[in-house]
Amino acid sequence: MSDRDKDKIGELLKTMDGLSTSGEEPGDEVVRLPSVIPIMPLRGLVVFPMTLVPIRVGQPRSIKLIDDAVANKQLIGLVSSTDPDLDTPGPEDVYRIGTVAAVHRLFKSQDGTVTLMMQGLLRIRVEEFVEDSPYLMARISEAPEDVDISIEIEALQRAIIQKFGRLTELAPTVPEEVGRMIINLEDPLQLAYAVANQLKRIDLEDAQQLLELDNVAEKLRMVLDLLTKELDVLELGHKIQSEAQSEMEKTQRDYFLREQLKAIQRELGEADEQQMEVEEFRKKIESAGMPEEAEREARRELDRLSKLPTAAAEYGVIRTYLDWLTTLPWSVETEDNLDIPHAREVLDEDHYDLEEIKERILEYLAVRKLLDERRSEREQAESHDMIRQEREGVILCFVGPPGTGKTSLGQSIARALGRKFIRQSLGGMRDEAEIRGHRRTYIGALPGRIIQALRRVESKNPVFMLDEVDKLGSDFRGDPASALLEVLDPEQNREFRDHYLDVPFDLSKVMFITTANLLDPIPGPLRDRMEILQLSGYTDSEKVRIAQGYLIPRQLRENGLRIEELSFSDGALRKMVGDYTREAGVRGLERQIGRVARKVVTRIAEGKQRPVHLTVRNVGEFLGKPRYFPETALRTQVPGVATGLSVTFSGGDLIFCEATKMAGAKGFLVTGQLGEVMKESAQAALSYVRSKACDLHVADDVFEKMDIHLHVPAGAVPKDGPSAGVTMATALASLLTGRRVRGDLAMTGEITLRGQILPVGGIKEKVLAAHRAGLSMVILPKQNEKDLDDVPKEARRDLKFVLVESMSEVFDAALVPNGQ
Repeated sequence: MSDRDKDKIGELLKTMDGLSTSGEEPGDEVVRLPSVIPIMPLRGLVVFPMTLVPIRVGQPRSIKLIDDAVANKQLIGLVSSTDPDLDTPGPEDVYRIGTVAAVHRLFKSQDGTVTLMMQGLLRIRVEEFVEDSPYLMARISEAPEDVDISIEIEALQRAIIQKFGRLTELAPTVPEEVGRMIINLEDPLQLAYAVANQLKRIDLEDAQQLLELDNVAEKLRMVLDLLTKELDVLELGHKIQSEAQSEMEKTQRDYFLREQLKAIQRELGEADEQQMEVEEFRKKIESAGMPEEAEREARRELDRLSKLPTAAAEYGVIRTYLDWLTTLPWSVETEDNLDIPHAREVLDEDHYDLEEIKERILEYLAVRKLLDERRSEREQAESHDMIRQEREGVILCFVGPPGTGKTSLGQSIARALGRKFIRQSLGGMRDEAEIRGHRRTYIGALPGRIIQALRRVESKNPVFMLDEVDKLGSDFRGDPASALLEVLDPEQNREFRDHYLDVPFDLSKVMFITTANLLDPIPGPLRDRMEILQLSGYTDSEKVRIAQGYLIPRQLRENGLRIEELSFSDGALRKMVGDYTREAGVRGLERQIGRVARKVVTRIAEGKQRPVHLTVRNVGEFLGKPRYFPETALRTQVPGVATGLSVTFSGGDLIFCEATKMAGAKGFLVTGQLGEVMKESAQAALSYVRSKACDLHVADDVFEKMDIHLHVPAGAVPKDGPSAGVTMATALASLLTGRRVRGDLAMTGEITLRGQILPVGGIKEKVLAAHRAGLSMVILPKQNEKDLDDVPKEARRDLKFVLVESMSEVFDAALVPNGQ
């Protein structure tokens, strides 16, 4: 040990009150560093030389070590444990570099623990452990640091002192006198250890690494880095606290200024901002034309608003509620244009055909016109009754395939009536609150879609279209279809109560129009409240006329083309209808027309400005190869295949029933993702054919030795319904007799076990599907003859209808004799 170190240890020991609680002065014999000393492992703590550190001791072996060291005036080796979670670290669980320290003060508690003030003296190295009971004893050696005073060390000292001064300003945990003492230290090693001892966020690994560094300059650099990190954290926390304090002071300042402004306004006799807002709402309530109950509720809420401070949470809720109440069109409505010739002109201008719907709108206008005349004559009782009758008929439901003009028809009706138009899609809606709104008790509550739409359109009598009503859903949040029962019931919607408003709003003057692709998914009670108007598909000729009159002009406008730059022949349009689209509506046809128009625009942009006239010959040049081909004749070339007719959400369509037989024993397999009703129809068809085996000249033992498989292609598409019974029976009869089915024929009808043919639905859609497919004959139940009146004249002219009452008539018409 050097003389300088001995003098330093001596000075430190002389400053102690004593090594025991009696306050005795230690002798000079402790100045000499013994070779073997007791070792006390520390958990989560590193003691640096030349620092005073409090340590709490509770383990029996550590208390025994302290008692012996104080009694014998021994120095203690303090080394840190590598694992802070170990209760009793052994020789292999501690670091080899530590600090030799003396007990400066000792305090014993009543709970048996001992609190020590340990004075770190010198850095030591543990060479080997010689004892581990009753406590650790080790042979040590002094490990002095390399102190080389240089300009770099002085610069590091000044940087550390400067940053530590800032630290003492930000950290209240550093006592002022301790801060001054550390700043005045001249020894760089003592400065490094003293500053590190004051850092609260230093990790155990970093502290041990600092202790183990031999070079003082490296120690100072590491302390400077750790001090910088600590200072950054403290400055960020101080900044956050200052901003929060500034925000709080600003809020208080604004509050006092507002109070002063109110006082000044009271002195001047002026109203404050809140009073002005209350008066504005009061004027809006008076001019809104609300019914009595709604006005009473609005004034009650306004009185509550005037008594609440603007900072209250409920103030904003009431203000929003009043804003909704006062901006609804309680008494605002548009005047109907009851000019019937004008309405007919508008409807014809926008849509081709659809005569039934157009007549219904004109009837509505005629009744309204008559009611207005009766009111002028003041026949109140009679007119009141007639109004109620008419209200029950103005909730219309357009049902038809996609692309038939249901949605655009609603816009045309609004234009014909001179009313505003609003559309709301119901597809996928599952929450009942979407219709009735949320109650005001919920945060962020709003009225339902009905009230919101009326507020946007600013009229209480618009044409309100509820699109895709057949695609409503339901889950744990409620059933929107049930909520619509009140909206679409003329006897109830005169006092429709939205959950948010909780006051009645009159919906009786709204003309509701709903649309759907299928009627079956609509619940019965909801369907009963609407007047159903069917929109079937169009024939090929109708599609050509719609394209020439509506679709082509619209696509020319949208693509910036002139009439002389692009034109279509009727033959080209028929080819597009038959070979490139197969649909009930005209949406796909318009897309193909738009495709041609864009190609023409591209040619013009490239400098090829030659006018284009589309004919049958050059359709493929613009649209490529045809997408659809006649397949009925091809598929029915072999026995066992029959063509049927079905109705889907996109209109009528063809289905094929295929039957085959194989060796087996009376097995019958039905495939094609069929529903239960269709499977039962297949079984009934087989039973009928078996019962008529003799009449069909089928061998008696064929069913005993054969299995029959009946398949309906397009297996990915679910199918159900009884109308394929006739088709299935014909396919089975064709298979067993070896007689193929006519390729230009399709059929529909339900079969009984006795072979009777029962009527089915969707006759118009099915006939149009057969017409689109180019067939020439359709077999229908005799009882569906009346439904042929709804079929367009063109389809009736081009198709031959065979009306049947029994399966024998079907077999005679459908099965081709053998040899033909």
